[in-house]
Order: sequence, then structure tokens, then C-alpha cells
Amino acid sequence: MKANNVTRLLDSRHIPYTAFELPAEKLGALETARRLNVSPDEVFKTIVVAREGQGKAILAVVPGPLEVDLKLLAQALGEKRLRLPSEREAEQITGLQAGGISPLALLNRGFEVVLDETAQLFTHIHISGGQRGLNIRLPVAALIELTGARVADISR
Repeated sequence: MKANNVTRLLDSRHIPYTAFELPAEKLGALETARRLNVSPDEVFKTIVVAREGQGKAILAVVPGPLEVDLKLLAQALGEKRLRLPSEREAEQITGLQAGGISPLALLNRGFEVVLDETAQLFTHIHISGGQRGLNIRLPVAALIELTGARVADISR
């Protein structure tokens, strides 16, 4: 398993995690859960959400089986309108490939991270490791602390 910026960050902060190597094609959260033999509710996906008008995009981290609810997310952030960019636009915004977009790979880039409150039902969750084919299982508390994530009800 090759190290990347995400695993180096976690190592440097002494955060316990497990890295899982998966095929390098874009796998959805549900397929990832199936391959790792874990509940789909524990595999979170990062959705890039654009603000209407000014402001940096938001990273909404939601459970695999659910979708981000733009109304709930807008309420949580006090925004008027939010929209989902195309996959290509999301890749341009983040500089990462879809399927490899991770809040941990985008630290200190000005993205606001909002984690769905269902994450708090678990001690650990799975998220992308910042590239296709890399999944990271880490403590929810560490994810919140590292990313400064706001925890809110943002999925349905």
C-alpha cells in the first residue's frame, strides 16, 4: 500500500486508521461497503456542493445509502441556495478525481466540511483516502477534529 498525503497526515498526527486498497475504478459507497464486508451505513461519501454566488464549495460527508439534502444543508450553514455541480465540475473544484474526493485530502484548502449526524452512531467510519482505490477507516472524532467539520442532519 503506497502512502499518500492522507495517510502521511494521519501518521503524523498519530491517528489510528486502517487503509483498504480497492480497485482503482470509481466504486460507489455501496459497492465499497460490499467489498469491505461492512454496513453501507458506515461508508461515507464526500459530495461537493456549490454555493450560489460567492464562496468556496462545501464538502458534505454523508452515508453511502443516502443523498445529501440541499435544503437541510443550506439551513445548517445559513445559506440561501446550494447546488450540486457536475462530476467534472466537482473534479475541477477539488483537483481530485470523483471517487477519490476526501475531506482529508482537502485540508487547509478553505472547504467547509459538514458531516451527517448519523456518523455519531459509529465509533469509526470509512471515507475516501483521497484517491480512487484507497479507503480509510478512522475514528469519527478524529475526522471531526482534523477537518473542523460541523455535524448536522444533512441527508435523506
